[in-house]
Amino acid sequence: MAKRYYEKDGNLSALSGLEVAIIGYGSQGHAHALNLRDSGVKVIVADLPGSQNWTKAEAAGLPVYTAAEAAERGDIVMILLPDHVQPEVYARDIAPRMRAGKTLMFAHGFNIHFQQIVPPADVDVSMIAPKAPGHRVRELFLEDVGVPALVAIHQDASGQALPRALAYALGLGCLKAGVIETTFKEETESDLFGEQAVLCGGCSALIQAGFETLVEAGYAPEIAYFECLHELKLIVDLIYEGGLSYMRFSVSDTAEYGDYTRGPRVINQQVREEMKKMLAEIQSGAFAREWIEENRTGRKNFLAMREAGRDLLIEQVGRELRQMMTFLKKKKEAGVPEQ
Repeated sequence: MAKRYYEKDGNLSALSGLEVAIIGYGSQGHAHALNLRDSGVKVIVADLPGSQNWTKAEAAGLPVYTAAEAAERGDIVMILLPDHVQPEVYARDIAPRMRAGKTLMFAHGFNIHFQQIVPPADVDVSMIAPKAPGHRVRELFLEDVGVPALVAIHQDASGQALPRALAYALGLGCLKAGVIETTFKEETESDLFGEQAVLCGGCSALIQAGFETLVEAGYAPEIAYFECLHELKLIVDLIYEGGLSYMRFSVSDTAEYGDYTRGPRVINQQVREEMKKMLAEIQSGAFAREWIEENRTGRKNFLAMREAGRDLLIEQVGRELRQMMTFLKKKKEAGVPEQ
């Protein structure tokens, strides 16, 4: 079992006299900055001058600087930028200002594990990775609950890397729920696999395949949408609340029997073998090299796939049906002009 830490294991005194620089005031960045500030930690923020995020940070009463300025000032520098942006910003703005005794922090281990960022040996390198989107990290902090997180230490030059990381997690609110010890390698590889095989890639492909199977068999696209996409939230919520057993307890006996007998025909041995291949590509660095090269050469394939995905029949039908669902929080459809 992985080691777990709770509020008794963290002490904000480990951050006493230290200034935390949050690089990137996006989804995670705003939650980290506001939660730490509200916990009494000295926080500054970095974002692009004149950007919407810069304005939001100023409106929240946070000191805002360029990445270079914040990295110069910060004793602890937490990088909360998208993975593909981090290496350039680090090399240009942060690396020249990483002096002995400083701490470099991350919420995901991709660039450290795949050596796109190589910090000097005389700085601490650690990770606090909340297991929730930024808005949820902030919401549950305000409710005095907190979300679980992971902690990892890559370099402990000072001998204080873990106490400081746990103090950061305490200020973020995560020690209320619990923080699980991991490594940069384990967090990165398991996170990429989960995204590709289950949470994003696997789930999206399964939804689309089910939808297309019904439509090709002559069923109305609207009916296929409800059965293969819309109702997924009901099932996921049950699993989230109580695991697979609670979901099976909550659905009909017919659905439960279909789960046991037909599920393994969809996720069969061939699918399991493909999952093993995907994991091997992650472990070898093949996926990382592919993604890094895609970004280096202008993201043409990525952007083409994104555009094609918006035009799928399931997306067209979904946009129409969601207009009927007045109970949904209205969100601007990505890449779709407003009506």
